[in-house]
Amino acid sequence: MQRHLWLPSFLIIGLFITPVAFADADAERDALAKIIHELNALEPLIKQAEANADQDARVRFRYDWLRQDLKQIRDGVQSHIDAPRAQPRSFPPLRGDYRR
Repeated sequence: MQRHLWLPSFLIIGLFITPVAFADADAERDALAKIIHELNALEPLIKQAEANADQDARVRFRYDWLRQDLKQIRDGVQSHIDAPRAQPRSFPPLRGDYRR
């Protein structure tokens, strides 16, 4: 009898996981747009840090490399947002009548 207890447990767990598995594509795009906004908001902070940097320091932070990496991240996120949405697939109609 205990062998059959896994099925109800699996179904109950599935009820909690299902909403996460079918996340809203528009909500994802909105969240990604917010990430781009936040990445853009870093530029004034980077400029301020760069202006305050010790020009005579032996080891200097490469702000140009930071900007390149942030641009690459921003471009990757933007390309995902701009990608065409998957078109719904069409399926043949169901037969519906299974009797002969």
